[in-house]
Amino acid sequence: MVTVAAFYRFAPLPDPAAHRGPLAQLACGAGVRGSILLAPEGVNGTIAGTDEGVGRVLGALRAIPGFEDLEWKESRADTMPFDRLKVRLKREIVTMGRPEADPARGVGTYVPPAEWNALISASDVAVIDTRNDYEVAIGTFRGAIDPGTASFGDFPAWWEANRARFEGKRIAMFCTGGIRCEKATAWLVAQGVQGVHHLEGGILKYLEDVPEADSLWDGDCYVFDRRVSVGHGLREGPHVMCFACGRPVAPEETSHPAYEAGVSCARCIGEFEDADRDRFRDRQRQRA
Repeated sequence: MVTVAAFYRFAPLPDPAAHRGPLAQLACGAGVRGSILLAPEGVNGTIAGTDEGVGRVLGALRAIPGFEDLEWKESRADTMPFDRLKVRLKREIVTMGRPEADPARGVGTYVPPAEWNALISASDVAVIDTRNDYEVAIGTFRGAIDPGTASFGDFPAWWEANRARFEGKRIAMFCTGGIRCEKATAWLVAQGVQGVHHLEGGILKYLEDVPEADSLWDGDCYVFDRRVSVGHGLREGPHVMCFACGRPVAPEETSHPAYEAGVSCARCIGEFEDADRDRFRDRQRQRA
């Protein structure tokens, strides 16, 4: 079994570039793969490897001043879910493009998984899924509103166009691991919105902590690695990934005439030229 750790923390990181080389060297030496993003606003990533290797990388991150309290969500995979390690410098650890959405200045109220069901069942609460449309398509909380956004950067415009719908409502937002809804609540707080809440630890923590019999989650949760999706208890889900467009593909969708492993799926068949699909086929042969 492979240990998978997902983490993020919003905290000032004055010189992200100074940490890139040492972290990459340590992770490579420990056999750890995955993605680590470094930005002036903090760190974000998902890594996988042995317990010892992942622990060494997390220890190095927690040794950075201001990141001593870095937390992570841990799960297991049958095989290594990443091809390589990437340590990247970014402007933001999750891209919204709105400087005023600064979690360091204020965010919504954290709601632990054990209290989430009661909150989202209240009649005066509007539940909003802050993830992308293809993620929402395979699973979400019952009654949640899907903004239909293609990227997180679209969320502020969606909110501005729809905020009148939520007058007099408390807002409860959620995302995969907590990072996007933390920034989304920071955006709403900056706009003067009152009664904003978000799921602490995200969907992954909810699926880990809340028994399936008590759950208000339907479907699976998309994850950004080769597991593609996880369900209750963070068990690996049934989906595969279309490596052309990155969307999750359910088992029944693999029988569609447009599906070709590594080349296209029914949703993206019209998005690529024949030359692109030939290139995807070459890539698949190289991977094999």
